[in-house]
Formats: sequence, structure tokens, C-alpha cells
Amino acid sequence: MARAVWNDVVVAETDRPVMLEGNVYFPPESLRREYFTRARTVSVCPWKGLARYYSVTVGDRTAKSAAWYYPHPTPFARKIKNHVAFWGDVRVEH
Repeated sequence: MARAVWNDVVVAETDRPVMLEGNVYFPPESLRREYFTRARTVSVCPWKGLARYYSVTVGDRTAKSAAWYYPHPTPFARKIKNHVAFWGDVRVEH
């Protein structure tokens, strides 16, 4: 089981996480979508492709660009397509 926690609230939980490069990727259906808003942030990984980001808001606290995903990953990273990983202040338990 893997959980992502922000501001003492579980924002994602799954029994099917995907581990890649030390990150826990959550399937898209495991997110509690009410806490996520699209961020303008993008980044590029040479072997995974273009990453998009979400900010996570619980109550009056927002973790800006704290979650990322690959909507169109390269063939090498297809197992994480649309799966979401977290960093910064969002705590991941697994």
C-alpha cells in the first residue's frame, strides 16, 4: 500500500504503485481529484519525456507543483503513463 499525504489528509492511495527511479507513481484513479489543480510547470526528462504538474491544496495550504505525471511518455516509460508522483512537502508512505 502507498499513500500520499498533504496537510494531514490522504490525497492519493493505492495498492498498485509503480516504482521508478526511487519514486512512487500512483495510478490516476487513486488520486482524490478534489485536491488537485493543474499547474503551469513543465519539465523534460531525456528518457521519460515531458512532465506536467499538479498543485495540491488541502484547506488553506497549497503545495505548488508538488505532483508530476507524464501524459505521453516515451516507449521506455510507458508503464507510468498518467501515473502521479510527488515531491516536496507531500509525504509518500509505502
